[in-house]
Amino acid sequence: MMRTRPPLQGSFGAVASTHWLASSSGMSVLERGGNAADAAATAGFVLHVVEPHLNGPGGDLPAIVRVPGREPRVLAGQGPTPAAATIERMRAEGIEHIPGTGLLAAVVPGAVPAWLTLLRDHGTWTPGDVLAYAIELAERGHRVLPRVARTIAGRAEFFREHWPASADLWADPAPEPWDVIRNPVLAGTYRRLADAGSGLSREAACDAAIAAWSEGFVAEAIDRHSRHAAMDSSGAAHAGLLTGDDLAAWRPSWEPTTSMPWRGTTVHKAGAWSQGPAMLEALGIVEPLLPERADAFTADIVHVAAEAMKLALADRDAWFGDGADLERLLDPAYLAERRALIGDRASLELRPGALRGEPRLAAVRVAEEAPRTPRSGTGEPTRGDTCHIDVVDKDGMVVSATPSGGWLQSSPTIGELGFCLGTRAQMLWLEEGLPTSLAPRIRPRTTLSPTMLVDDDGAVAALGTPGGDQQDQWQFAMLLGMRVLGLDPQAAIDAPSWHLTHLVSSFEPRVWEPGGLHVESRLGEAVIDDLRSRGHAVTDAGPWSLGRLSFASHEPGGPGEGGTIRAASNARDEQGYAALR
Repeated sequence: MMRTRPPLQGSFGAVASTHWLASSSGMSVLERGGNAADAAATAGFVLHVVEPHLNGPGGDLPAIVRVPGREPRVLAGQGPTPAAATIERMRAEGIEHIPGTGLLAAVVPGAVPAWLTLLRDHGTWTPGDVLAYAIELAERGHRVLPRVARTIAGRAEFFREHWPASADLWADPAPEPWDVIRNPVLAGTYRRLADAGSGLSREAACDAAIAAWSEGFVAEAIDRHSRHAAMDSSGAAHAGLLTGDDLAAWRPSWEPTTSMPWRGTTVHKAGAWSQGPAMLEALGIVEPLLPERADAFTADIVHVAAEAMKLALADRDAWFGDGADLERLLDPAYLAERRALIGDRASLELRPGALRGEPRLAAVRVAEEAPRTPRSGTGEPTRGDTCHIDVVDKDGMVVSATPSGGWLQSSPTIGELGFCLGTRAQMLWLEEGLPTSLAPRIRPRTTLSPTMLVDDDGAVAALGTPGGDQQDQWQFAMLLGMRVLGLDPQAAIDAPSWHLTHLVSSFEPRVWEPGGLHVESRLGEAVIDDLRSRGHAVTDAGPWSLGRLSFASHEPGGPGEGGTIRAASNARDEQGYAALR
């Protein structure tokens, strides 16, 4: 199996992410004596600056963190809905589905408090030290990615007509690829957060910065901003529901992971408020149907993997949500019940299981029956719609984080802060009685899904990818590459991938495509033809198009007996990089 990059190995530390400036900034922190928490937070704030079309300070952050000698834990930086967010209130606004853009879909922005919580609880640096990298890039500028420039160009006219603060920041003039862009207002926001803890101890400085965000000048500005109506993808202008009190009432939390043993490792994911357990279920369903070892992804492997993932994602859409009971999801008897549904032909039905009684799905339409998207857009990139960071330090602390939300194209810029709010509430339904029905102060079921592996021999790995509904699917394919094809992490990232569109889209418009299966052409003509013959509605997505995975791991023993560190990154989109020593 070919590799686009060498399988990196070292003993000091590694940072892998979706942008080279984030990876190099995080590695600089490790080189200067910081640990994995310091480096991850630094990289996270840098991503707010250099990938503003994929994440921002107004977005969200789930992370899985493993401190040496302890079990991995989830840092839940997914903010909840506002106290005023009810189905009745949304219906009174005259909408049928929560818009994918604008202010109505805003939830409490969790990314910045979560990064600061990670820094406070496990880091060694101060907020000012960590924020300095992002401040410099926002103030002095950086070369803008072609994808960012294309995103801005596609929304520039809309910004000028409807969101003037966004036009001022991004579109007047709209940058060309590789132009230098700056965001001095965001730099000022971060400097004020850093200054909030000036003269205090490190932990107190982190708390002061969190307070400045959640109860101070940031919360006050967000409160003012939300009161003004803004055009959204419903085709009308609406004010937001988010208030300063909503920010003040919430803080990130530490939670246990949901996990499952699989082929010599234990796979750790976030809980029912994420889609993460669906990947565990798919692994459990497919395992007896897989060969112990294979030389390549055959049609048989891709077929059973796709069918298992269809069943798991149907359970996601019927049963997952904040506080949902998933106790039976990974029970061997339930997995066997689901496995028995897999046949020789591709299923064209949504088939959730009877996890806790009769399943119920929201009313969704087939993709071709859905109306055209309003000209105000969805604000959601079609793929690669997020960022990811994996960090390992020499002591064996491991961080897997998937920040997202607050995309520059999804909501109007808050002029006095230099960023916009997220739109995560679009993943909730305006139907009663669903695990994902809109309600006050609940977490939307997010697609953000970092992964951690704890091998039976003590090795610990972080991995993840952007991709919305595809995140766990691309990671699923990577794990099959590692544990079925026997590939090293870099080769597994580079291996041909696939994903389903046979699911209820988590983003506006909320539709599904029966039998939809997107594949990279490198699977081979014979495999693709075989999949079509089994009834899969196959779309050839080209040779290098699916996934933006990264990976970093720590193995005990090795060089100097301090351990071996490995890292890998994705060459697709020519953007992700791993730095290692």
